[in-house]
Amino acid sequence: MQVKKILERLKREYPGKTIIENKNAKGITTEIICEIESTADHADYSVAIAVIDYSTIHCHNVITETYEVVKGSLKIFKGSKEYTLSKGQNIAIKPGEIHSNLGSETWVKVTSKPGWFIEDYINLETLLKKYVPMK
Repeated sequence: MQVKKILERLKREYPGKTIIENKNAKGITTEIICEIESTADHADYSVAIAVIDYSTIHCHNVITETYEVVKGSLKIFKGSKEYTLSKGQNIAIKPGEIHSNLGSETWVKVTSKPGWFIEDYINLETLLKKYVPMK
């Protein structure tokens, strides 16, 4: 992922917005999220642009996320199914649906209802490592 180039573009296109870099255990950026409309602005929804190479397997307790591909293509693993979305296509992910994403600097508009909040995010990889001994 061309992190510096993506960060510069996001800062230029969305000045003053919060940008979050998600990194894996090796410190490699796998996803960059730019909050366009945050939950702090209105609790009933939030909108972000996510630039995705990979997102961790996770789920949410109350949030429904709608992903719309803006640039590139995205594989979404939702439950036991795999979906491939290209520009303009979208998919809804309901509360409790286990999901992860695989792209190649894929730009995705993510709308969350209600607005996204950290306490609703359940990282299943971290949870699994906590309860299942890994060698």
